[in-house]
Amino acid sequence: MNKIHPLATVSPKAKLGDNIEIGPYAYIEDDVEIGDGSHIHPHAVIYQYVKIGKNCEVFPGAVVGAIPQDLKFEGEVTYVEIGDNVTIRECATINRGTKASGKGVTKVGDNTLVMSYVHIAHDCVVGKHCILVSYTGIAGETDVEDWAIIGGDSKAHQFSRIGTHAMVGGMSRINKDIPPYVLCGREPICYCGVNMVGLRRRGFTSDQIRNIKDIYDTIYYQGLNVSDGCAKVEAGFPQSEERDNILRFIRESKRGIIRAMGSASKEE
Repeated sequence: MNKIHPLATVSPKAKLGDNIEIGPYAYIEDDVEIGDGSHIHPHAVIYQYVKIGKNCEVFPGAVVGAIPQDLKFEGEVTYVEIGDNVTIRECATINRGTKASGKGVTKVGDNTLVMSYVHIAHDCVVGKHCILVSYTGIAGETDVEDWAIIGGDSKAHQFSRIGTHAMVGGMSRINKDIPPYVLCGREPICYCGVNMVGLRRRGFTSDQIRNIKDIYDTIYYQGLNVSDGCAKVEAGFPQSEERDNILRFIRESKRGIIRAMGSASKEE
């Protein structure tokens, strides 16, 4: 049975699962779908074309599904898709996608924590098990892969990519792609090593972590450009999921990857 406060505004065209709680002054428009066990707190706003999964929590002042802050948006039907077990804290904003991007949808994956005052712009894709710390802003079409953590008050340039298991220090200016498994920060943002603590917590072995470190030492610290560094890694390291993830990410990068602090590595 759902518990909907009489002072909440819920469209009869919204599709609600079971055991949902909606607090006073929450506002939910047409064409919204909310999964079982979710809790929408007072004064949260969920606009049209939003799908929220099971056991999610949307805190006061959060706005999910507002139209994009993009002058190319022409009022087309676009979407926000939120996975299961997602927490969206106070005053966070998640905007719908755009037709111009070719995607038309903004996504947040399962088990992700979106802290207070975070902004997720149009057509962003945030993976599973991510943490976006308070006051972080990711501009349109930014991709954040699974298990990434972005420190508080960081800002990501449009089209940026942040790799799986990466950890970005607080107040970072993300203007280059952040490869998988790395720890980065400082100004300008740079590679500061491998995210060893995070990887250990998630079950990576010492051999896997050492292999990741050796791969990045090859790319960053042998005086090679990025292409030559990747070629040397491919030839010199046995196939593994970690090696392949790193090479895939770097070779797909359009903005280029961050440099290492004090590194002699060269651009393409």
